[in-house]
Formats: sequence, C-alpha cells, structure tokens
Amino acid sequence: MKDDRYPSEWAQLALQKKQSVNWACERCGVQCLKPGEGKGLSTGDRYRLRMAVHHCDYDPGNNSPSNLKALCSPCHLYFHRRQRGNVIPGQLRLKFSFLI
Repeated sequence: MKDDRYPSEWAQLALQKKQSVNWACERCGVQCLKPGEGKGLSTGDRYRLRMAVHHCDYDPGNNSPSNLKALCSPCHLYFHRRQRGNVIPGQLRLKFSFLI
C-alpha cells in the first residue's frame, strides 16, 4: 500500500528512527521485533510487537526527528483512535484468527 504523501526515503527514515530507540516503544517501553524476528510467535503477537513510526502532527510530509515517534502497533493505534490524520484505508487493520 503506497501513500504518495510520504517521501521516497520514508522506509530509511523509519528504520533509522526505530534503530535510534533500539526497537523499544517510546510510549509504553515494550521491546518490539526487529526485521526477521518473531518466528514461532502467533500472528497476533507478531502484529502487537511490530513497530511503526508515528508523525506527532499527523503530517507525513513533516519528517523532522522531533515529529517522529517509534511506537508498537497498539500504541500507534492509540494515537490514531480519534485523529485519523494520515491513516490510509487498511493501514491500521487488526487481523485475528480464531481456532474452533
């Protein structure tokens, strides 16, 4: 899913932000998964421990370090629960699998 409001170097900027906080959520402190980690975890646990980079002002064009916050998926959802801002359809969708 591509959103043209993000700069072409967004993936690198986001990776640098995640690395700068050693993959720990800046809101709750949970240790998130680095790329390639999480094998053997449930899909839900892998999603919960996925790290996202949040724009504090909800403007994906403002990539100054002070505007970026590295968050686990639940904390990222928390910030977007009322302010949809820069969310694109499907971006914050939760996937659940149930065993019967």
